[in-house]
Amino acid sequence: MIDIHSHILPGLDDGSKSWEMTLQMCRQAIEDGITHIVATPHASESYSYDRDRVREAIVELDRLIGDQIAFSIGCDLHLSYDNIEDAIAHPQRYTIAAKGYLLVELSDYGIPPHIGDCFFRLQSVGITPIITHPERNTILQRRPEQILEWVTAACLVQVTASAVTGFWGDIAQEIAMWLLERNALHVLATDAHDHKHRKPILSEARSAVSRRFGADVARALVLDNPAAIVSGRPLPSAANRDDLRRRTS
Repeated sequence: MIDIHSHILPGLDDGSKSWEMTLQMCRQAIEDGITHIVATPHASESYSYDRDRVREAIVELDRLIGDQIAFSIGCDLHLSYDNIEDAIAHPQRYTIAAKGYLLVELSDYGIPPHIGDCFFRLQSVGITPIITHPERNTILQRRPEQILEWVTAACLVQVTASAVTGFWGDIAQEIAMWLLERNALHVLATDAHDHKHRKPILSEARSAVSRRFGADVARALVLDNPAAIVSGRPLPSAANRDDLRRRTS
């Protein structure tokens, strides 16, 4: 399995607090069957994002872990004006593995009505936005149809694995399943922050999806689609947007 959203690097944001914690998280991921992790520190008002510093931390993590697991660099980009402008000017500073996909996080306190224009501007420079954990966003929990509109506009959706298994509450779990039923969920990721509460575990969600939607769907969400994202290729299991338009019309 491949995890494209993880706050596993120590001291860069609200994720891992130490190298000891980072190594424990790596051990958990390896035991869970994760073979590749994308380290995605926040870029927000609270946490500045320095790609060179992230790269240095990845080099050190590679030295400590060896060939037990592969790592790539990404960013959990909060959609502010400054972040959007800088991502448009310097796409490879923020995208996953300096390819064409970018994790974007929406605020729980307000989603601007022009957000679709922001996504379009990112797409105009070759960036495919991946909307992170919309199932946990309190605004989108009340208006999940908005997520479908963004999917029809060629955005991708990443749901937190532990939301599928109920860790984030009933509403988040229901929204995750609602998206799956509408073919509007493309990736499961851990959004891991530590080794005790928000762990780097994907297998439990994979099993839950497999039981309800089949093994092929589960594999696409934790392996096939993430692998395409890391390599910058089109998703082999992207949502059928024509079908989605029919369902929501």
